[in-house]
Amino acid sequence: MILTFKIKHNRDFSIELKKAKLIANFAIKTHTLSSKDVKQFGLKSIIANQILRKYSRNKKIKNVKSVKLTIPNQGIHVDKEKHEIYIPSLKLTFPYIFRNDFEKINQIEIGDVYAYVSVTVPDKRLIEPQVWLGIDRNTTGHIAVVAEPQTGKVWKLGKRAEHIHRKYREIRRKLQKAKKYRLLKKIKNRESRIIRDLNHKVSRKIIEIAKEQNSGVKLEKLDGIRNNKRHTKSFNYGLNSWSFYQLQKFIEYKAKLDGIPITYVEPRYTSKECSRCGSIGIREDKSFKCPNCGHVDHADANASFNIALRPPLVEDAGQLHTDRDACKGSTDTPRGATPRTTETSEPPSL
Repeated sequence: MILTFKIKHNRDFSIELKKAKLIANFAIKTHTLSSKDVKQFGLKSIIANQILRKYSRNKKIKNVKSVKLTIPNQGIHVDKEKHEIYIPSLKLTFPYIFRNDFEKINQIEIGDVYAYVSVTVPDKRLIEPQVWLGIDRNTTGHIAVVAEPQTGKVWKLGKRAEHIHRKYREIRRKLQKAKKYRLLKKIKNRESRIIRDLNHKVSRKIIEIAKEQNSGVKLEKLDGIRNNKRHTKSFNYGLNSWSFYQLQKFIEYKAKLDGIPITYVEPRYTSKECSRCGSIGIREDKSFKCPNCGHVDHADANASFNIALRPPLVEDAGQLHTDRDACKGSTDTPRGATPRTTETSEPPSL
């Protein structure tokens, strides 16, 4: 598995970064792959070659605004005992505090402030789950509702995301009316960073729950949901303003690091089907009621139980989870095992 770590390098590389930009624009115009053709720019050939490979072959790019200094594996020295990385071409040494069991450093990209270190770490062996957690992702209310059918426990996570979006949507409207477009971009970036941080916390909590329960994770396969024209305007706004797949990606890579299997299920009727008897019930906003068995529940909790109880999709080529073996867990918990009362928890930080 490949991970990228961001580390402050505390050096001024403004001159080298300007040279890298010149080489990139030269590569776009000439499509050369020889470092001899860019020798006049004065950048080390080991770095210039990486820039040429990236931009000379790309015929769609017309020009570039910024370019990072890319150093390949052969230009990097690592001292695992001292936890230090040395780059001879830049005469740069900096410490690292990330996990020390990596197999190799693939490359390092140097920006004006940070070094982005790409490393290969060994895959952890997938556990054999005793149960499966169902994760219902939402654009309103809690962004993730987690259910474990065997015990009936429910975890509701990330409620403040909706408040964040409402707050920043109103700020953006005011800025657009005032035509303050530069400030508008800053506000968008700030909102994005806040939501990204929240998605990290929510995904981390989900994996913690999975480890505690010795369980796998089931998600709805939501490919193509943005293309569905039947959604309401409010739903579409929520779908586009929240990074809908960002949480999924965070769950996936965190699960892979801890050997938690992930699989996907058919999303149809997860919010309308009764998790007790399987009949189609009545959903109104966040309330669910089954006219057949009388089961009443929070709509998102009911959906998450349905996700946990459904069989995984077979041969899903589009899924990003680590291995096909992730789908080969224990069989689903019988419907009859779902108790009538559930325990709901909301971590204060989420």
